[in-house]
Amino acid sequence: MSDRRIRPAVIVGIDGSQAAVHAAEWAADEALGRAISLLMLAIIKATHPSAEDYHRDVAHAETSLHAARLAVEAMGRPVKVETDILRGPAGAILVSESDDAEMICVGSIGIGRYSRALLGSTATEVAEKAHCPVAVIRYRPDRPSPDINWIVVKVSDAPGRDTVIDQAMREAQLRNLPVLAIGTAQAEAAEAPSHELDNRLWPWRRWYPDVHIYPVAAGGNVAHFLKSNDDLVPLAVIGGADAGQLAQIVGPHDHPVFRHAQSSALIVRE
Repeated sequence: MSDRRIRPAVIVGIDGSQAAVHAAEWAADEALGRAISLLMLAIIKATHPSAEDYHRDVAHAETSLHAARLAVEAMGRPVKVETDILRGPAGAILVSESDDAEMICVGSIGIGRYSRALLGSTATEVAEKAHCPVAVIRYRPDRPSPDINWIVVKVSDAPGRDTVIDQAMREAQLRNLPVLAIGTAQAEAAEAPSHELDNRLWPWRRWYPDVHIYPVAAGGNVAHFLKSNDDLVPLAVIGGADAGQLAQIVGPHDHPVFRHAQSSALIVRE
């Protein structure tokens, strides 16, 4: 069922959806930037009521992996692609695979009651429990890209925050995007001048001279910031302690009344 697997790798969950294919394309750049392989995993049920049901499940997994591989190959990136089909609960398997992975990526059309396969509860489980960074990539085919995109990250003195900021800078460098570094404490927004935030960022300006960094004082957390700015933010980078914000950042599949952020999220272990 599998190609020969080489560790470490960037792993992406594939379930036959366009959201998963989009995540695979995003993950391909991640793997290429790290000079490691891209491992695409299709996960089928642990048990099947009949041989026919098993073969149908396997055929769907193989077709899904093939489609994702073709999409990645069409990008023209010189990245090694591996595939595998595993059996069991998708969330638990991806968490287990995270022990050796550089990053786990899953696609999402939103996290809500009607999300299916890897797109909803699995993304939340992996984001909260995985042992490596987790990217939940929002698929928005009906939303044109704005002229300017930003990567958003919170700046604070919390333990492990430097690891999160550094990952945001790596993503910005890889994807040639600027960074909005937000100070989210109410006191910072009300009292501290912008140069206080700017001073905190000087090491990253020195380490990543090609990345444009803009400090912004804003009350609330990243999810709160995105409620009025998600059109400009393709990726929010947050720490593991903030994984509970995931559903607010990625947003629901559909909601007829209320506005929600609809950005991708990268959860980094501090």
